[in-house]
Amino acid sequence: MLIKTFGSAVYGVEALTITVEVHVTNGQKFYMVGLPDNAVKESAQRIESALKSIGHYMPRTKVIINLAPADIKKTGSAFDLPIAMAILGASEQIAHAERLSEYIIMGELSLDGNIQPIKGALPIAITAAKEQFKGLIVPSQNSREAGMVSNLQVYGVSHINEVIHFFKDETSLQPVAVNTKEEFYQSQYRFEHDFSEVKGQENIKRALEIAAAGGHNAILIGPPGAGKTMLAKRLPSILPPLSLQEALETTKIHSVAGKLPANTTLISRRPFRSPHHTISDAALVGGGGIPQPGEISLSHNGVLFLDELPEFKRTVLEVMRQPMEERKVTISRAKVAVDFPASFMLIASMNPCPCGFYNHPEKECTCPSGAVQKYLNKISGPLLDRIDLHVEVTPVPFSALSTPKSGEDSAAIRSRVIRARALQEKRFSGQPGIYCNAQISSKMLKEICGIDATGQSLLKNAMDKLNLSARAYDRILKVSRTIADLAESIPIQTEHLAEAIQYRSLDREGWAG
Repeated sequence: MLIKTFGSAVYGVEALTITVEVHVTNGQKFYMVGLPDNAVKESAQRIESALKSIGHYMPRTKVIINLAPADIKKTGSAFDLPIAMAILGASEQIAHAERLSEYIIMGELSLDGNIQPIKGALPIAITAAKEQFKGLIVPSQNSREAGMVSNLQVYGVSHINEVIHFFKDETSLQPVAVNTKEEFYQSQYRFEHDFSEVKGQENIKRALEIAAAGGHNAILIGPPGAGKTMLAKRLPSILPPLSLQEALETTKIHSVAGKLPANTTLISRRPFRSPHHTISDAALVGGGGIPQPGEISLSHNGVLFLDELPEFKRTVLEVMRQPMEERKVTISRAKVAVDFPASFMLIASMNPCPCGFYNHPEKECTCPSGAVQKYLNKISGPLLDRIDLHVEVTPVPFSALSTPKSGEDSAAIRSRVIRARALQEKRFSGQPGIYCNAQISSKMLKEICGIDATGQSLLKNAMDKLNLSARAYDRILKVSRTIADLAESIPIQTEHLAEAIQYRSLDREGWAG
């Protein structure tokens, strides 16, 4: 007897429906075709043990399993459940087997029949709804994640018996009900860290406010213990809240990577990723036989924080250059090419020298001659050009540390950032794919970031003295546009331009001796 069930395979951040065909006939042997990988092939042993544990059996006749389309590689253990249900139907161990084709079924089986969670439940649910399946059956741990897709009945199961009884009409499963909007808006403003806890460092707070308002990349340079990491961790608390569409994009990426916490619906706050400096190229950008998202994609719509930037391998840093410009990364393999979104803010930190005390107001640098420049040269010029704000972080004096007065809280800063972003949203309403000043193209620069004669003269002097590149020129204009937006000024004033120029510390002649 031939029975069809349906599963789903995730490629990139999209899902593709897979037809699982099982034919049980006279003869011997077990065949699985359709480009399964080892994890899929091993399902035969898991399925046989699970069926035995619940009083069913694996047919001892000829069993042919085809995973269609047969020219696409199938990976992972999530096909266990649809294959097991198709075998039960084809061997006539369950009635109403024709109903199996009305649902997408996914889940990994344990030897005792328990069902383990899978990756990519959200894109699978979106595809199931788009293709008008009657319902989706997934592990209970993934049910809330998949349940936020409207127009689709999602059933969470924890044991294969529940699925069998459902198709036998012996029990009825209740679809998962998720109030996506209510849960999303309730948790949007819950932050672990707040800027009110930061003593002093007003100039650094100002720089991070500008970075948040325009979506600009920034690097913090200062001695150990000056507060670089502490300040960076608080940046998400002043960023504009995620829109529902952005939250959906971000959740899909984390779902595909298997990084979504259990029983989570939507990621409601902007992600903050802080990989260790020993990270590999593939882990940062993404990769693998079947490409998986890396840290830059997991940071999509959020912040990627690289602490101690010079300690990262140069090859790792260089692979970021193209994604930073294009805001996506393409992973190409012999038979597949996958695009992952990668629109993130890069925030980096570094010591000014190997010992950490170059330019320190009180402690003396012990590095030998030329060591500071050599340390800085670990970061390539093209990468530094792509960082809009170079911010020097100085140690906080005791008087500021000991004051009982709290600083301005994140909510107040965030309100100003949201107003600046609203101006940018209105400005770019006719430009698809552009949402903030950091994304302004060179073609649009003259129209949006026009400056008067005084500003032109100031910028010319800065270009000549600092020997800036054309890309640095563009960055200064974009940052000055953001500063003007924070001041709610339509034209870019000279003081806005002057403030933007001062955030090019690493371009300054003689900065590193």
